[in-house]
Amino acid sequence: MGAYSLVERLLTMEERKALDKAQKPKATGDMDTEAFRHYGHEVVDWMADYLSNVGSYPVLARTAPGDIQRSLPTQPSKQPEAMEDILADVDRIIMPGITHWNSPGFLAYFGITGSGPGILGEMLSGVLNVNAMLWRTSPAATELEQVTLDWLRQMLGLPSPLFGVINDTASSGTMYALAAAREAIPGLHIRQQGMSGRPEVPRLRYYASQEAHSSVEKAGIVLGVGQEGLCKIGVDSSFRMDVAQLEQAIEQDLADGWQPFAVVATVGTTSTTSIDPVAQIAEICERYGLWLHVDGAYGGSAAVDPTMRWVLDGCERADTLIVNPHKWLFTPIDCSVFYTRKPDVVKAAFSLIPEYLRNTESADDAVPNLMDYGTSLGRRFRSLKLWMVMRYFGQEGLAARIHEHIRLGQLVAQWVSESPNFELMAPTLFSTVCFRAH
Repeated sequence: MGAYSLVERLLTMEERKALDKAQKPKATGDMDTEAFRHYGHEVVDWMADYLSNVGSYPVLARTAPGDIQRSLPTQPSKQPEAMEDILADVDRIIMPGITHWNSPGFLAYFGITGSGPGILGEMLSGVLNVNAMLWRTSPAATELEQVTLDWLRQMLGLPSPLFGVINDTASSGTMYALAAAREAIPGLHIRQQGMSGRPEVPRLRYYASQEAHSSVEKAGIVLGVGQEGLCKIGVDSSFRMDVAQLEQAIEQDLADGWQPFAVVATVGTTSTTSIDPVAQIAEICERYGLWLHVDGAYGGSAAVDPTMRWVLDGCERADTLIVNPHKWLFTPIDCSVFYTRKPDVVKAAFSLIPEYLRNTESADDAVPNLMDYGTSLGRRFRSLKLWMVMRYFGQEGLAARIHEHIRLGQLVAQWVSESPNFELMAPTLFSTVCFRAH
């Protein structure tokens, strides 16, 4: 493996006997704290070795479909198992089936940019194990999330005020944005009355480019708008949404009896990392009274580099905006930031407070309860790892790393352009290079 396995760290006989006694859980107990301390050190040592040697692993898992399943028992253990045996199976069973996203040889998708402080933050979040649904259930998690996201807003050069929450992925955030957009349609009362069996409710229509992420279409499925409710707009030669075609589509839909309600623009599309002309799209949305959501899950983080602030031009006019620190801000998955200029509308779409969640602080809206801005009641302490990353690297350190990634992308694009064997397929705006072989 190029690193010590978890079972290769030998114990003295006395240590082994003590741990064997300590780690066996009582009928209603947990792992003894000394055993936890020991195995915690073992796991951290293993993690450090893994990060030091990740480049020595094959990038793709060397397994066939079903290999991992066949290596595991078909039934759960009836009796407690030794932690040494469990950790040994991480090496024996799990590691052969890992595709190493941390590897410098992993060049698919956008890559996962984790980091040491982010991993440590994830560990601390796990041990604290708080549920940040209400301010009362975790004041620190609630307030740290607000402060950290305001720091990030400043790093991105976005105006104040913006309200932010952290979700698992941009797919969830896009669905929440479109739910808020649907809630903002005057006179329909869809939250209370739904959409079915109501002939007075027109067919709803929203818009995104042909290059938009698949989650934009999935959101329409979940929200009852349907796949036919999404109008996919063509793109120009740089794979950006064609704004003239967008306006034509809106006019045609109005004439045909549709109810346009939202446009989704993208900063850093999945296929080519193109940037839609957000400022022009914002003008159209304002003219027709449409909600503007911007998916900046990948490209938005680039604005931390002051020379790249332009990528978010026009986003200050968006009603909602997503940026994913787990894509390009060195924060382990999952961590997706959702900003909105209209938190009251988002809250109106989702807030539902049964008696068992009522409390003094919430009665007069003195504090935010993060459960009010999406479907999840259970909320992890995600801001802790982002806060640690931002403090450890600082804005200048984060900007320098992003700047270097973009420089490397430009360098590879230059090599591709100069080679007779390859063809550059799209402009290289960030760190992703789209090309093909002849």
